[in-house]
Amino acid sequence: MTEQLLKTFIIFFVVIEPVSLVPMFGALTRGGETGYRRKMALKSIAISAGIFIVFALAGDWLLRLLGISVSAFKIAGGVLLFLLAVDMVLARESGLRSTTVREQDEARYREDISVFPMAFPLITGPGALATMLLLTAGAEDWVGVSLVLAMGLAALAVTLVMLLLTQPLMRVIGVTGGSVISRLLGVVLAALAVQYVVDGFTEVLL
Repeated sequence: MTEQLLKTFIIFFVVIEPVSLVPMFGALTRGGETGYRRKMALKSIAISAGIFIVFALAGDWLLRLLGISVSAFKIAGGVLLFLLAVDMVLARESGLRSTTVREQDEARYREDISVFPMAFPLITGPGALATMLLLTAGAEDWVGVSLVLAMGLAALAVTLVMLLLTQPLMRVIGVTGGSVISRLLGVVLAALAVQYVVDGFTEVLL
């Protein structure tokens, strides 16, 4: 049980990738006072947690409503996470893990960046939401769903701590250090994504 919970936490941590969020958050809140940065960090994580809770509770119902099997979603989710992993390894910006140029321009003139672009798409983007649906859909009962949700919220808690420590973390790891960590996490995510696809095809064939 402990091993499975740790694996789930790592998956969420890798997909959310808080290390790469730190410089983005620092850039979006540059020039703001400490109270403003704290407020934006707390609010963005609170909104992200709400999104996670909705997807965890309604995920299975949504899949059944659309007539999508868990096996099919494992394949689709695995492919999506693999594309996300490729972006991470190649340090390539895309709508899966970052904002587009037009979105960045819009965010630059916003005073409240907690909902957009922080909560979505930077924290709970397509990859994170697909992961939540994927893991909760594979849970056997509500206890399993609750544990998956708890690990997702734990990953958000770690993300919050890192956002609150943006300035000291940037002095320690810097932009280059963040890029290296992001690439390493991308390799791990690629392997996990392939495993989801293999599991999905295996279940379909059986």
